Amino acid sequence: MSRTIPSQQAPLETRSSGLEDEEVDITPPVDAFEELVRMAVEKDPSLAPLAEQHLRSKKVTAASSMLGPSLAALPNQSKPAWLRQRAPQGEVFSGLKSQLRDLKLATVCEEAQCPNIGECWNGEMATATIMLLGDTCTRGCRFCAVNTARTPPPPDPDEPVNTAEAVASWGVGYVVLTSVDRDDMPDGGSEHFARTVRTLKQLRPGILVECLTPDFRGDLDAVRHLARSGLDVYAHNVETVDRLQRRVRDPRAGYRQTLDVLRAAKECGVYTKSSIMLGLGETDDEVIDTMLDLKAVGVDIFTLGQYLQPTPKHLPVSEFVTPEKFEYWRKFGQEEIGFRYVASGPMVRSSYKAGEFFLHSMIESDRAAVRERAAQDRLQQQQQQQQ
Repeated sequence: MSRTIPSQQAPLETRSSGLEDEEVDITPPVDAFEELVRMAVEKDPSLAPLAEQHLRSKKVTAASSMLGPSLAALPNQSKPAWLRQRAPQGEVFSGLKSQLRDLKLATVCEEAQCPNIGECWNGEMATATIMLLGDTCTRGCRFCAVNTARTPPPPDPDEPVNTAEAVASWGVGYVVLTSVDRDDMPDGGSEHFARTVRTLKQLRPGILVECLTPDFRGDLDAVRHLARSGLDVYAHNVETVDRLQRRVRDPRAGYRQTLDVLRAAKECGVYTKSSIMLGLGETDDEVIDTMLDLKAVGVDIFTLGQYLQPTPKHLPVSEFVTPEKFEYWRKFGQEEIGFRYVASGPMVRSSYKAGEFFLHSMIESDRAAVRERAAQDRLQQQQQQQQ
C-alpha cells in the first residue's frame, strides 16, 4: 500500500475582512455532499430526480449565525475560507424545530453546535439526529460542547415512545438516534436505545435506523443487545488517532475499547460506521493506521471532518486541513483501504445528510440483491425438483 501523501496546500485565497457578510466563492474542487449524491445515483439511477432537487437546494448562500456560535465567533482561530456555514432557515427547519420543542426532544445537531444544521434539516430528505437520554453527559471529552455532570437527571421513560411516534410521523426514510454517555445507568442506556428502535420499526417497518452510540463502558453484552434490536447501522466514533485518545477523550473512553465495540456490533450482522476529527495534531501515518484498524474490525462506513474548538475551555485547533487533503483521504479510504464509502470534508460530521442519502441507497441496493439471489435459488430448486 502506497503512503505517498500530499502535503497541505496553501489556503484558498479569500478577502481579508468581512468574510461573514460577503459573497465569496469558496467552493472546494470536490464537494463531499455532491460526491456522495453522485455515488448514490450511480448505485440507484431512480434517485436522480431527488438528487437533482437536493443539489439545487444546496446552492444557498447565507452567513448569519446558526444555533450555537458562528464560525467567526469560535475562539482564538483565524478560519480559512472553506469553513463558512449556512444559516438555518426554511419552513421544514422551522417546523421540525417546533415539533422537537413540543415533544421535549433534544438533537445533537443543536447540542454539539453542528455547522450543517441548516442543510440537514431542510429538503424532502430532512434529517435530524435525535439525542436520547437527555442533554447532559457523564463524561468530559475535551472536544465536545455538550453539557456534563456526574449525575444527570434520570431519563424520561416515555422518551422511546415519544421519539418513535414523532419520527414515524415525519415520513422520512432514514433517521439517526444518538445519545450522551450515561455511565450512571447500569446498561449505559442500551435498552433505552433498543426500545426506541423496536417501537419505531413497529410503527414504520420500512424506515432505516442508525444508532450513533456511546461505548456503554465497554459492556459488549449491552452493545450486542442494541445491535440485535432491529437497527440497520451501528455507529460508534473513534474520534481521533490512538496516540491522542487520552488528550482528546474522557479517560473512560479508549481506542481499543472503541474497536471492541465496533467488532461486537459487526458480528451481529449490522452495518458499522465510525468517524475521526482531523486538526488535533495527528500525523498522516496515524490516520492511515486508524483506517486500517477500523477496517480490520469490519467497519463499512468511515467519515472524516475538521475539528473546531467550541469554546476557549476546549482543545485548540492544531491545523485547518484543506479541502484537497480531505479529498485525498476520501479516495484513499475507498480505493486503498476498501471502506464501502468514505465521507471526507471540512464540514462533514458523523451524522451528515449526504452520508445518510448514500447509506439509504446502499442498504436498499444490498437488500434487493439478497432478495434477487434468494428468488434465483428458489427458481433453481423448483427446476431441479421438476427434473
